[in-house]
Amino acid sequence: MFSPQFSDECMHAQELSDEEFARRGNEIFEKDVLPHIDDPEAKARHFVVIDIETGKYEVSEGPIRARDATQRLLERCPEAKGRIWTRRVGSPVAHRLGGRFLPAEEDTP
Repeated sequence: MFSPQFSDECMHAQELSDEEFARRGNEIFEKDVLPHIDDPEAKARHFVVIDIETGKYEVSEGPIRARDATQRLLERCPEAKGRIWTRRVGSPVAHRLGGRFLPAEEDTP
């Protein structure tokens, strides 16, 4: 499995800025997780949880089920708690905040 090589390797995940934490998680996802997902289109909406210090990861067994992958990762690596990056396959983010605008309904006479 992947072992991240970051310049400030001795810095723990809790000491990182939100931006650096996200950068590391996304880098591991793009370089080391995504190439191992058999069919990214079929796995769209599945979650990947990544330990940003070791690069170990788990993929959810079903769409919209990050909890199962998180539990499996923590069972394998209890020390990963507090340094897990979550990302959805087929999306640059894990969750979307806010709503969507729907087209206004036209008044019909």
